Amino acid sequence: MLILLRLGLRAGEVAGLRLDDIEWRAGQIVVRGKGRHEDRLPLPTDVGEAMVAYLRRGRPKDTEHREVFLRAVAPLGPLGTNGISGIVRCACLRAGVPVIRAHRLRHTLACQMANGGVPLPEIAEVLRHRSICSTSEYARVDIE
Repeated sequence: MLILLRLGLRAGEVAGLRLDDIEWRAGQIVVRGKGRHEDRLPLPTDVGEAMVAYLRRGRPKDTEHREVFLRAVAPLGPLGTNGISGIVRCACLRAGVPVIRAHRLRHTLACQMANGGVPLPEIAEVLRHRSICSTSEYARVDIE
């Protein structure tokens, strides 16, 4: 969930991450977005540490799958978009908070940035939007 919230990734982008996409020494990950567009993003320390913990203790070991995130139960294979959304749903239920979809975390990042005074073009860059109009929908500022 941290990777969704901190980097503003789409569930499909998280599901598509492969082990070779993590550039540990450079502190970056390669993300394939909409339209097969490829971006290199900084890997925040907390996200990197969470990924290391998952790779060491959570990810099934004996597999030829190169995707980062795998199902923990048979049949072993990569998590899809629904699997990523399911993780968010389960986390919400465990925490006793209203259930949200994975994409809501992308909106949350945009709102946090906007509320923190980050200009819309910078938010668009983080979310990798080609149109500022898309970003303005995401970054609705809380008036309360």
